[in-house]
Amino acid sequence: MMGTENILALILGYVLGSIPFGLLMAHFAGHGDIRNIGSGNIGATNVLRTGSKKLAIFTLLLDIGKAAAAALLAAHFFGFIPSLIAGGAALFGHCYPVWLKFKGGKGVATYFGVLLAVSWGIGLIAAAIWIASALLTRIVSLSGIITSIAVPIAAYFMGYPKIAVLCAVLGAIIILRHSENIGRILAKTEPKLGAHKSGK
Repeated sequence: MMGTENILALILGYVLGSIPFGLLMAHFAGHGDIRNIGSGNIGATNVLRTGSKKLAIFTLLLDIGKAAAAALLAAHFFGFIPSLIAGGAALFGHCYPVWLKFKGGKGVATYFGVLLAVSWGIGLIAAAIWIASALLTRIVSLSGIITSIAVPIAAYFMGYPKIAVLCAVLGAIIILRHSENIGRILAKTEPKLGAHKSGK
């Protein structure tokens, strides 16, 4: 059965993770509802479509930070396993926030936040994989998918089986959230970094 500490970690993670910083930042910056532009996503990549790089970076850092905060707070008050639960719940909350009828972000930024909090070494490896993938493919969504597949394998062979399981579960959520992107990647219509293309 799930203990009280794990339940509290789950609630903590979901509440923090479900804060839609991209939506809030865009609104307060005068860009209206971020869901009405670009891909309709609430993450930093879509915030960038407002034309504000600073706002996009701020959103990225907040999305990373909320997941890291959830995992670190749970680790401090409850322990290691609750920190994994809180981190996982934060990513789930970001992707499926109850406040937005369960239509949230793609989860990549929060994924980095979780990893940096539970194991900074694995977090740095994940960042390196994402950067290398982005440089090679120039496709942001594909970089996130590749990272989601590679990191659980890396964590397992580094001797972190529990983190590997967490990464695999969260990676599956991220890939699911990128189902439309995968379709566009296969159709070779997914926008690339630096390409001037509006819409999705």
